[in-house]
Amino acid sequence: MARIEPPQKAASELPSAPKLEEFRAWVERSPGMMWRSGADGARTYFNAAWLAFTGRPFAAEAGWGWLDAVHPDDVHTCHARYLEHLEQRRPFELVYRLRRADGSYRAVVDRGAPYEDEDGAFAGFAGSCVDADALDPALPSGTRDFFEMSLDHLIVAGFDGYLKRVNPSWTRTLGWSAEELMSRPSVEFVHPDDRAATLAGRKRLTSGDHLGGLVNRYASKDGTYRWFEWRSVADPERGLVYAAARDVTEQKNTEARLAKATERQELLQRQLIFAERMASVGTLAAGVAHEINNPLAFVAANAAMIVEELDRATGEQLRERAEELREMARDVQMGAERIRKIVRALKTFSRAEEQKLSLTEVGPVLELAINMTQGEVRHRAQLTRDFRALPPVLADEARLGQVFVNLIVNAAQAIPEGTSDTSEIRIATFVDDAERAVIEVHDNGAGIPAHLLDRVFDPFFTTKPVGTGTGLGLYICHNIVTSMGGQVVVESAEGRGTCVRVLLTPAPADSRSTDAPAARTPASSGRARVLVVDDEPSVGSALRRVLADHDVTVLTSAREGLALLVSGERFDLILSDVMMPDMSGMDLYEQVALRFPEVAPSIVFLSGGAFTAAGAEFLERVTNPHIEKPFEAGQVRDLVTRLLEDRAD
Repeated sequence: MARIEPPQKAASELPSAPKLEEFRAWVERSPGMMWRSGADGARTYFNAAWLAFTGRPFAAEAGWGWLDAVHPDDVHTCHARYLEHLEQRRPFELVYRLRRADGSYRAVVDRGAPYEDEDGAFAGFAGSCVDADALDPALPSGTRDFFEMSLDHLIVAGFDGYLKRVNPSWTRTLGWSAEELMSRPSVEFVHPDDRAATLAGRKRLTSGDHLGGLVNRYASKDGTYRWFEWRSVADPERGLVYAAARDVTEQKNTEARLAKATERQELLQRQLIFAERMASVGTLAAGVAHEINNPLAFVAANAAMIVEELDRATGEQLRERAEELREMARDVQMGAERIRKIVRALKTFSRAEEQKLSLTEVGPVLELAINMTQGEVRHRAQLTRDFRALPPVLADEARLGQVFVNLIVNAAQAIPEGTSDTSEIRIATFVDDAERAVIEVHDNGAGIPAHLLDRVFDPFFTTKPVGTGTGLGLYICHNIVTSMGGQVVVESAEGRGTCVRVLLTPAPADSRSTDAPAARTPASSGRARVLVVDDEPSVGSALRRVLADHDVTVLTSAREGLALLVSGERFDLILSDVMMPDMSGMDLYEQVALRFPEVAPSIVFLSGGAFTAAGAEFLERVTNPHIEKPFEAGQVRDLVTRLLEDRAD
């Protein structure tokens, strides 16, 4: 197939590029006010239209002299924004009032863009300025055409809330015709969430102030919204506002995407911290099982012996052996307390929610970490404490515990097994000269070579053998502590051991409560009616014995408890387990709150560990008190007494 070529013009027919002298002549004869600056921002050129407008000679305008003609109320903002854009070397638009040759001030829109020299270096700005008051149809058409040609979004609005004139940029951007934009109050085009700020800005303008930096959304004809940043000045005598708006929709969308990416990054960071914490739990699992099984062995043995003795002994024999039985019972209590501490440490350590800073005592958190790591430390070193009083700090208890567990495990793994007679892990706490809480974990293990010390906080860096650790421990410890406003310092000498120092800023004095709890006397109101709902029968039986001074009804089903309330039974207090089959304590509460709202505040929750997200969220949301299992008899009695007294008051 033949190829058809477009007709070619002879070289003599092609239009020639304008010569530099011709271009300068066009600029000089332009009806628009034009200028140019050097790289330092000082203006080096004004065309005839500018000089005719201001009525001043070039010598008066040159450099920074043009600012003398800017309205006194606008000159500071105009100058500051001009310098800001000069520093950033970005295109700009300014709205300000400029003094005309007759002494009156006119609202102008000044737009500049950077240009480069022959070497491609920034050489200054070239700009043009439009007289917004020149929109009067009686004025020369050349000035009106300049307004119409502007790519900026320019308007003239009345104090009555209607737009009086818009340039074509608005139609191109929003899709509305000029007539549609001017036929309704302009605020109707503004997003409902932005109207209050827009009306407040309009009020400032009508009082004579200029307005810069207002950002709002305008409705497009297709139902979407575009973001605009406004610069406006007002002429109160004429009841008009002159404004230029810059479409910043893409900027806003970029900011939203960045915020979403940041949120995603923070989520991944939280997940990484939690995953590393669970990896630590896996590492400690065998040791934790050992720490639970040891007290569990003598708890079970002593409990069995007590039962046997009670079954076969007569009254006289019981009296003779009372002290021995009491000793066995005390061993049971001690073993149960050891298990309770380990379980509490596991529950604290396994919290997965995002970081929440609260007033925290460092000592108990450190003790929990020591309890968690006993199995890892026991066969490697002697653990010694050098604890001095510390001020409370603002911290997340679970994450701070994670830091201490990591540091103790690192110290233990730096020491070979079977050397507990000669090896030591020393944990010290004190307050330094800057009044910070200091926690130090020392070991006399292998130490870290000097050339590797700078890398200890790098992710995935480890000096441990392959398969031991993730290389994330110190990296995450550093992130956690710095997020709490603290600092982690590592000192080590190869062959002599390592000291890791955690420094935490004390909580502000006004966040610490100095009020001691008021002493309480037992309630004198007599016996109360208490309902216990727990699917574990032994828990209910134990609570019946603990609260023997009250009338206690025990049920193993929340549905039965609800039926009892529906039948008209009422109780002074209801102790309910949270996690139960069929109907949970959460479901019971919701039903009671719906049907008998006056009863809902009397519910106290018993929690063996809210191991679902819904359970944790529920206990966080409701204001009812709750008791953690395993509980102590005195703890339950004190709580019941206090609640009954509060209800009586």
